[in-house]
Amino acid sequence: MTSPTPSASQARSHTIQQAVRGLFHLIAIVAITVWGFMSWEMPFPGIFTGLGLLALSLLLWALFLSPKPVLATDRFGRALIELLLLAAGVGALLGLGVNWIVAVVFGIAGATLGFVTSIRTK
Repeated sequence: MTSPTPSASQARSHTIQQAVRGLFHLIAIVAITVWGFMSWEMPFPGIFTGLGLLALSLLLWALFLSPKPVLATDRFGRALIELLLLAAGVGALLGLGVNWIVAVVFGIAGATLGFVTSIRTK
């Protein structure tokens, strides 16, 4: 049996890192959206706020953080947008009543994963 070459295993680990990073982004977007729906009275302010926050967070993700971003920026701009998205997700988790330790661990893990993944990106 042959062992995988280092480049194949590096590509696999980079793919796994990107997938987990995408999962963190998805959790942040869902938390922001749920917070938008739950924080205001239904039907009108809550629905408009929830859908508006969903559209805004998806737009920012698609423009800057997607695998093929529409607006290509340097890695510092991408890091700033990613940190803003994660901070909004942490704030939404705290606003929803999630334990602060869970929210802080989510934010630190997401920021660390984003940093490590951005270093490995060519």
